[in-house]
Amino acid sequence: MATQPLLTHVNLGRHVLKNRIAFPPLTRQRSLQPGDIASELMATYYQQRASAGFMITEGTQIEPRGQGYAWTPGIYSAAQVEGWRKVTDAVHAEEGVIFAQLWHVGRVSHHALQPNGEAPVAPSAIPAANAKAFIETAPGAGQLVVPPTPRALTVEEIRELVKLYAQAAKNAIEAGFDGVEIHAANGYLVNQFISEHANHREDEYGGSLENRLRFLREIVTAVAEAVGGDRLGVRFSPLFASTDEERVYIGLVESDPHHTYVEAIKVLGNAGVAYVSIAEADWDNAPELPDTFRKAIREAFSGRIIYAGRYTAERGNRLIDAGLADLIAFGRPFIANPDLPARIANGWPLNPVNPATLYGGTEEGYIDYPVYQAGK
Repeated sequence: MATQPLLTHVNLGRHVLKNRIAFPPLTRQRSLQPGDIASELMATYYQQRASAGFMITEGTQIEPRGQGYAWTPGIYSAAQVEGWRKVTDAVHAEEGVIFAQLWHVGRVSHHALQPNGEAPVAPSAIPAANAKAFIETAPGAGQLVVPPTPRALTVEEIRELVKLYAQAAKNAIEAGFDGVEIHAANGYLVNQFISEHANHREDEYGGSLENRLRFLREIVTAVAEAVGGDRLGVRFSPLFASTDEERVYIGLVESDPHHTYVEAIKVLGNAGVAYVSIAEADWDNAPELPDTFRKAIREAFSGRIIYAGRYTAERGNRLIDAGLADLIAFGRPFIANPDLPARIANGWPLNPVNPATLYGGTEEGYIDYPVYQAGK
């Protein structure tokens, strides 16, 4: 039998990956408190899934203002760097490759999560319609809340944020990560700057698409200079805007997403970025990403292309075989199946995911999903 495309080797930046199955960024809210520090529990979780050819961590905030959900980890303090080193050591012990996702939620936050109870920051003072932040109400307990109207960043503050992204990338490399991914998707800060809906600035960071892409361009340039373009990826979500019962997702769909994101991807190509990751809508009746867009990405970008969404192995294999994707990321299937590559390789059945234990908690629904055993 021919080898499945998903199970073949591929180069990504300076790395040779053992397969094309990616473990994508998945918010799990299990960092140590206080301090939002990656824990031994998290190290076990990532190590269990290190048979993935490529791994990207859950979003990790680059500064305190970047947090929109209680108990998510950061990568700006010395203690956080040390915590993440436990994770990278565990993954590397299994010969895995892991990048840290650098995250800033911008306006999708709340006074309760901000330093000194201040308003969240954003490109413009426009509230995030339908978005929800998550705040702690008691140890281990919390609730979804509506974000307040944010405060518009000054130009000087924007330039400081670019430096914070570069410093977070350096921190990630110090923590042992193989590279970093910039979270520019799902309606968070970088996406807010790109979007015509969230960015109404009248200076060099707003107005035209070229100006709205300036923040992305400056971050990509600064991070590439700090750690190398071959250790950098960027995640976008061109058609991602919905809600569901597990988590409120807020995306920003532009009037011309094809043009917007092809131009954004050209920014990555000009900086020598190793890969682009496209988060597709993954709920019932969600819009399909058109093949014309997939082909345009391939034409515009010479690096690796990762797709994440409601993928089966069969669908992922077809996309790789067609030359439109290099890696396929599996979210919920990887949460519930730590041995997912082996299950794909052997056609073994998958464990179902438990929606009740996705966010927050301890070991249950986190590190206790079983690997496949015949007859059980």
